[in-house]
Amino acid sequence: MAFKGPLQPQPFTIETPEQVLDDMKTLIRLGRLAPITYEGTYPEAGLGISDEWTKNARETWLSNFDWRAHEKRINASPNWKVDVTDDDGTIYHANAVPLVLLHGWPGSIMEFLDIIPILQQSKYPSFHIIAPSLPGYGWTSGPPPHVNLTVSGMARIVDKLVTGLGFRDYVVQGGDIGSHVARIIGSRAQNCRVNMFVTRGEPPTKPPLSPADQERVRKTQEFMKTGYGYGIQQGTRPSTVGQVLSSNPIALLAWIGEKVLAWTDSTPTLDTILAMVTLYWVTSSASTSLYPYRALAADDPPPYIPINKPLGYSIFPKEILSFPAGWLAYNTKLVFVREHQKGGHFAALECPNELAQDIIAFVSTLPKFEKSAYAAL
Repeated sequence: MAFKGPLQPQPFTIETPEQVLDDMKTLIRLGRLAPITYEGTYPEAGLGISDEWTKNARETWLSNFDWRAHEKRINASPNWKVDVTDDDGTIYHANAVPLVLLHGWPGSIMEFLDIIPILQQSKYPSFHIIAPSLPGYGWTSGPPPHVNLTVSGMARIVDKLVTGLGFRDYVVQGGDIGSHVARIIGSRAQNCRVNMFVTRGEPPTKPPLSPADQERVRKTQEFMKTGYGYGIQQGTRPSTVGQVLSSNPIALLAWIGEKVLAWTDSTPTLDTILAMVTLYWVTSSASTSLYPYRALAADDPPPYIPINKPLGYSIFPKEILSFPAGWLAYNTKLVFVREHQKGGHFAALECPNELAQDIIAFVSTLPKFEKSAYAAL
């Protein structure tokens, strides 16, 4: 594949060293499970991960999980590595597959494997698809210890990647942390047209709420009271959390597995969840993926930054942070809203067809792009 921009990615094949997998399995086998507790016996009470689920997941991880099969699936699409130099001279090594979506935490590029072929089959609009691992996630290097990288800095690096590949007038779609990156890109990047994101809190001027909106706000407020403890911890004590999650695969399994189980409408297979966790372990990105929460805790990006480019919003009923469309319209150019009957926080993983059709429909509402010069991020 020839790239017309100044950045010239090199082909990249994911292949975890066998020693890393052997060491992981040894740590899983030797890792001690917590004793059975009241809290772990009643997961429906919202007190954390189930003792029984963790035990069964550990046994499956040891006896019936094939990471090589997941590597093969990722490698089925061309993978590329390219160095992106930030304004301060720091180089970030980025991995991108030919699709373009922005993931969040505890997600990764694996979320997009099912949506890729759906987007590729679209005739008009057709897509150049780029799916970068965000800085500090997956096979992309995180910020060096001397660099205080913010979410705004992450957005700057993503824009440098996309424009450096020669793309103009691109569309960005993001969920979770990726949604905050998308907001900044949409606000500041000259070549971006935004697609979908979530926001935070109430705007200064609020339109009347429908009963459905009121229920959406109630659920979001409830999540912030009872489900966001992890975010506060990751935003205020990321070094401590990073040490814990990097110490043993079972600790990482419990921390991530709880979120995937709680935040989805239809629970992914155990094999999928183990693959999501294994990716963080084999890439040593459990700690480097946390820094965006520190930035968000300091209001970077600030709520309701103005976006004067077309904006679309997909609403999924089990999304943990779901806000009324009227709130997103504040200080933005909201042109597309679609509400779905199923789906949760990991929309690309849970409802790839629905999200793909939203992206296609949203892009179809925009003025025609320069031929072969846009991407769905």
